[in-house]
Parts: sequence; C-alpha cells; structure tokens
Amino acid sequence: MQPTGTRAPVLLSELREEVLYLTLNRPEKRNALSQELLQGLYGKLEEIAANTQVRVVVLAAQGPAFCAGHDLSEMLGCSEDAYRELFALCSTVMRQLRALPQPVIARVQGMATAAGCQLVAACDLAVAADTATFATPGVKIGLFCTTPMVPLVRTIPPRFALEMLLTGKPISAQQAFAWGLVNRVVPPHQLDAAIEELTDAIRASSPLTVRIGKQAFYDQLALDEAHAYERATEVMTQNALCHDAQEGMSAFVHKRRPTWTGQ
Repeated sequence: MQPTGTRAPVLLSELREEVLYLTLNRPEKRNALSQELLQGLYGKLEEIAANTQVRVVVLAAQGPAFCAGHDLSEMLGCSEDAYRELFALCSTVMRQLRALPQPVIARVQGMATAAGCQLVAACDLAVAADTATFATPGVKIGLFCTTPMVPLVRTIPPRFALEMLLTGKPISAQQAFAWGLVNRVVPPHQLDAAIEELTDAIRASSPLTVRIGKQAFYDQLALDEAHAYERATEVMTQNALCHDAQEGMSAFVHKRRPTWTGQ
C-alpha cells in the first residue's frame, strides 16, 4: 500500500531468479507511454544491459490494458522540437529493446495499440492472452502510426502490416499469432506459465551464447544473403572459440551436463 501523499512509480522492476520483470504501472491511463514512463524505460534498460545477473527480461503491464500508445493528453499543442524529442525518445527505447544483450519477452495481457503495439513488435518474443487485441489506429485520429510501423513491418508480412496501418482496425490475439506478431496465445490464467516455460528454456543455455546469437540475428536481418552468410560465418567462428562452446560440445560428446561460465 502506498503511503499517503505519495504516487506509485510508473515503472516497476523486480528480479526473480535471473528474470527481470519490467512492469508498466499506469493502469488508470491504460499504461500510455508518457514522457516519464519512456524516460523510466530508457534508464532501466541502460542498467539492465550492464547487469550480468539478468538473463531474460519480461515486459509486462498492470491492469486490463497492456499499453495504449503515446499519452495524447501530453501531446496537444506541442512545438515541433517537443514532438521530435518525444518520438526520438520512443524510438530510442524501442531500439534499446533490440540492442539489449538479454532476450526480451512481451507479456501481453490486454490491448496493445499504436506505440503499445510497437512495444510488442520491438520485443524479441511475445506471449499474449487469448483476450488481447492489437491495433495501429493512429490513422483514425489524423496521426499515422509511422514509428510503430518500423518494428511492425519487420515482424509481420508487409501487406498485413499495411492493412493494420491503413484501417486502424484491431486484430485478435489469434490473428496476431497467425501473422507472426506473437509467438504464443494462451488463456489468461496460463500466461505466466507460458512465459516461465520460455524463460526457463533460455536460461538453460550459455548466457554468452544467447547474447552472441541475439546480436547476430538482428545484424544479419539488415544484410543480403551473401553478406549475411559472411557475417554469420565470422560470428560462428568466434563463438566456437569461446569457453562455453567448447564446454557445450565436450558435454554433448561425453554425455554429461554442461557447466556454463559465460565466457
């Protein structure tokens, strides 16, 4: 319970067995991304990147909505510089999620719209309750979801992304799964178990190998096939020289459990 006269933080952080839960905590505003919340995410993601005790990040939200996008009440009548600063900060946070050494899983318990849908698309993996919905409805209020479009079109096929962007209509969790926006759809009461299954599987592998693999995955996406193979060959060569790779191969050959050192 909050002491009288104090306000709950807009972002909660809790480390549970190497899994860092970041929880958007503006349920009364449908977890809209205010300047304060974006700044909080930026600072916390900076900390997480340097924290070797964190193996996986789960991005969650309080209340019935996951995230309603930007806080429109803060956006009326702003200057050009203020708008540019806001959208640049939001874009930086989205890029941080991709650049983070640790995998990030979105835990989507409710609607994710506009920059909230962007947030889901920017995470590495996503698990949604079967009651969740997704939309990029900016076109309906005269503000096209141009920055949410960036990770969306890199996550789902372009024609599906453009349908969402041009119509602004919400799609169901089942449709989001069919299009590739989320990895799994489960009943709400199974959401935590599905998240835990993924985090346990990731934590079972070498943290160094996971870090190398995540970075290489996004690096090669921007390359044509020939250059992607060149990049992958170099990364895999350097990976093979690491202690954990030698340990993993040895453990497999000798039929024993590997002991990871993160080196």
